Amino acid sequence: MTAIEYDVIVIGAGPVGENVADRVVQGGLTAAIVERELVGGECSYWACMPTKALLRSASALRAARQLPGAREAVTGTLDVAAVLGRRDSFASHWKDDGQVSWLESAGIALHRGQGRIRSARVVPVTGVDGVTVTLTARHAVVVATGSSALLPDIPGLREAAPWSSRDAASAASVPRRLAIIGGGVVAAEMATAFAALGSSVTVLARDGVLPSAEPFAGELVAESLREAGVSVRLGAEAVSVSRDAGGTVHVTTADGQLVDADEVLVAVGRTPNTQDIGLERVGLAPGAWLRVDDTLRVVGGGGWLYAAGDVNRRVLLTHQGKYQARAAGDVIVARARGEKIEDGQWGRHAVTADERAVPQVIFTDPEVASVGLTAAAATAAGRRIRVVDYDLGSVAGSSLHADGYKGHARMVVDEDRKVIVGFTLAGPDVAELIHAATIAVVGEVPLDRLWHAVPAYPTVSEVWLRLLETYGR
Repeated sequence: MTAIEYDVIVIGAGPVGENVADRVVQGGLTAAIVERELVGGECSYWACMPTKALLRSASALRAARQLPGAREAVTGTLDVAAVLGRRDSFASHWKDDGQVSWLESAGIALHRGQGRIRSARVVPVTGVDGVTVTLTARHAVVVATGSSALLPDIPGLREAAPWSSRDAASAASVPRRLAIIGGGVVAAEMATAFAALGSSVTVLARDGVLPSAEPFAGELVAESLREAGVSVRLGAEAVSVSRDAGGTVHVTTADGQLVDADEVLVAVGRTPNTQDIGLERVGLAPGAWLRVDDTLRVVGGGGWLYAAGDVNRRVLLTHQGKYQARAAGDVIVARARGEKIEDGQWGRHAVTADERAVPQVIFTDPEVASVGLTAAAATAAGRRIRVVDYDLGSVAGSSLHADGYKGHARMVVDEDRKVIVGFTLAGPDVAELIHAATIAVVGEVPLDRLWHAVPAYPTVSEVWLRLLETYGR
């Protein structure tokens, strides 16, 4: 059995694991990544990149059809094969050669196989050939194994061979009928994508559409889905699922309605990929989320175990996972150098945005972009707030952007500190507007100072001025 020693061992080669390893190598340490699937992880092959590629062509076509002059030039419909082909290219045709090449250029060692923690800082890796290599970390082991789609305990569901988010993102063809169980981000985005590609889509949204967003966002998306021909059933709960000999899936809801489909996508949440990585050998529960402090060190992990990205359940978003990865890498390097890191003195070694300043874009029609707290979340947190709303379609830049532009903007103001703690936009192409709000929230920019950040005219960003005017001086 081969034994190799590194300063840091990272389990999981998705964007989070890659960034941890890169950060520690840049800090002068050695690092190895363990990966049982494709280097690049969920985001590269089954989530962020391929799903947005599925959505983009239809989004561009809708935009053209909203502009006189451009509308007349549109003479056809979506080329489904071309859309799927572009999706495949963004998923690198599910080959990780490019990502492996990057690891090599960054000086990061790769060990393919299943890594299982055996004891403190010791991780044996068993390859597909059955050969085991034992890796030992001088300083830290980082769990960055991500999460998988949650399969709820609905009678008959597992036997019906449902689609997960991975199956939807990598589908080789478009089903004639698609049923979606769930109403969150994955459900809404995939309903948008497959309806545009020609599927007859039914969404069973027990808790509503985008229930974690500001209510107006979910309402606008649900309205748009219905206009696109999607059957959106609010409050509908799937209680049983079956697939007959002919391949048709039958979904029965709590009120006795029956939905027939060719495929059923389950999009009701995520579960951590911590089931088979040896956590029980170091006193932690396998299959559980890993609780961490603000330096990403696992609580109860002996001081040498870290967890970044989805597995710690702070924020299940790729960009926040990469943010955590940078912080974890920095703190591991600092501790390896013997630097003392105490509360209140962590600087960039700590994650301080995960609790209050998380940006997110949902690529539905319309897009939904948000950062920070919703009004409900801010109220629940005990903040004294004022909610300021504005019709995004009334901004001059919006009317230029598209005829009949429909959207909404909201800022949530902490009245005691006079700073923005939440910001949500819903409307066509609002994704690129959210970073300005992120800076305002993270930087805690006083409203009095924001008056001097003059938006260019005529752009959609003029909504900032309109929101400040609505708030008043």
